[in-house]
Amino acid sequence: MKLLRIMALSSILLLVGNAFTVAQDNSTRIENRVAVFYGLDKITGRIISFDVYINETVRFGALQVTPRICNSRPQTEAPKTTAFIEVDEMTLDRRIRRIFSGWMFADSPGLNAVEHPVYDIWLSDCKMDSDEAPPPSES
Repeated sequence: MKLLRIMALSSILLLVGNAFTVAQDNSTRIENRVAVFYGLDKITGRIISFDVYINETVRFGALQVTPRICNSRPQTEAPKTTAFIEVDEMTLDRRIRRIFSGWMFADSPGLNAVEHPVYDIWLSDCKMDSDEAPPPSES
């Protein structure tokens, strides 16, 4: 009976500890306005960096890249930059086909990079501002 109480108490403490960790992780997350990507054109061998505002669509070759969210952490913490991305391909018959929808991780670019026969795209960073003009506001 005493062993069951100890196990139950340990389970409760573990759950409380996990909840505290998740709450702490969420409180240090920075929701940025701009996602920074690298794009590789396999035909020319050129790699370019481009900024995309959240919920804006930017074209890279035949691909359309739309970040939905881009999170990072303060500089005082270990880097963890993540973004939810949607990538569509414009086909030769002018149809749009979704080829990627999911999370990208800047610290593991090979994990969920977009690999296309001609283009590769991966997340580099998230930031609040860009040298590019923001999309027009809907007012």
